[in-house]
Amino acid sequence: MTMRPEDYPAQEPFTTIGAQYHDEVLRLAEGVEGEDIPLGEDPYRSVAVYRSATPSGQVLCLIHGGGWTNGYKEWMAFMAPALTARGVTVVSFGYRLAPRNVFPAQFDDCADALAWVHDHIADYGGDPDRIHVGGHSAGGHLASLLALSLDWQAPRGLPADVVKSALPISGTYLFGEGSGLSMRPRFLGDPELANEGPASPVSYLRDGAAPFLVAFGTEDFPHLVRQAEDFAAALSRHGGVVETLPLEGCNHLGASYVSGDPDGVWVRTALAFIEQSAPSKIGKTG
Repeated sequence: MTMRPEDYPAQEPFTTIGAQYHDEVLRLAEGVEGEDIPLGEDPYRSVAVYRSATPSGQVLCLIHGGGWTNGYKEWMAFMAPALTARGVTVVSFGYRLAPRNVFPAQFDDCADALAWVHDHIADYGGDPDRIHVGGHSAGGHLASLLALSLDWQAPRGLPADVVKSALPISGTYLFGEGSGLSMRPRFLGDPELANEGPASPVSYLRDGAAPFLVAFGTEDFPHLVRQAEDFAAALSRHGGVVETLPLEGCNHLGASYVSGDPDGVWVRTALAFIEQSAPSKIGKTG
């Protein structure tokens, strides 16, 4: 059984929009249960696995948002039923939060979680050769870093191409000058660290990167819409496989809510995208 928010140490007080999101995603996830696996003494360093009754081998790892200062892995539970019903094994990542923990703590925790998935997901019907990453808002940022950066896999005994595709929703891809952010996010820590570049997914654009499905709400925060469009264009210029998915009429929160709709455009598009990015092995040998 997965944890509940009250099982965790206190985090930063929610903003008004954060409280609204928290209440709604927990409502949408009522009755959805997964298996909780701790990855460290800190309870935020944990994963939740949502099994499929008919696993295809495809695995989608989801990372929650919350401005890097708030959130729980249980926030992503509402997305699981639409995916597990279609054979996808879903894993939700927890990670340590700012301001107590600053970058790269959040990324390191997600990298450790993905290593656990690679080593153990076969026990849940998943295939370690068909792992995809996604997430909303801050989670979309962390998922993009996992898919693009190349310095974290080898120390964890993972192949460089362990991530077969990335599916960020309303993510942040650039920090610092030109980002459009009204303030420096607290997870970046001391401004004198000058670590906006290492935290920015655009810093890791390269040939041969995993395919990306970049989704965003058409009514999202303007700087995030622009970032998504610029990021997708930059991926394309590097020869990457990239699709953009504007979620019509959705604001920042709505872009997340619709990702759990089993008949919605995000689920349909995501399922086709991950299948193309890491094709089924059914019927193949060797």
